[in-house]
Amino acid sequence: MANRRALSWSAALRDLKDDRTRRQDVREERLKTTAGLRGTPALPLSAWRGHSGRRYVVGVHSAGAFDLDEMAEAVVIAVRRDETGIAEMVSVATSKESPRDHLRRTWLDRVRSSGATELHVHRLAEGEAERAAIVSDLQFDTIAPAQV
Repeated sequence: MANRRALSWSAALRDLKDDRTRRQDVREERLKTTAGLRGTPALPLSAWRGHSGRRYVVGVHSAGAFDLDEMAEAVVIAVRRDETGIAEMVSVATSKESPRDHLRRTWLDRVRSSGATELHVHRLAEGEAERAAIVSDLQFDTIAPAQV
């Protein structure tokens, strides 16, 4: 009697393919910054890794003192931190070149009431289509994207 193990190659290849195509978790990857030249304070920067594995560098702003003009032509991630300092995404939004101020204010009020304390702003996208793709890459299934 041979001691052979039957292996289903089709099942093994399917599992391997599923493993490669499984979407990664969206997460923040904090950047280490140092003091700027001549003693100026370091820029508050961070980065987010999307489902695709792409990394998006963002500027970190306080949600309380956020200027609405900072949202123009950008991807904005509303964030709250737990007691250990780990970022939790509340919402992610993109804005067109000239969004209406009341839509910005409504979104900003909604994320603040949901507990957002920081707004992470990504400005390196080169157009509306690229910003929409970034929002799609960053959003959780439970977070509804916004366009303000």
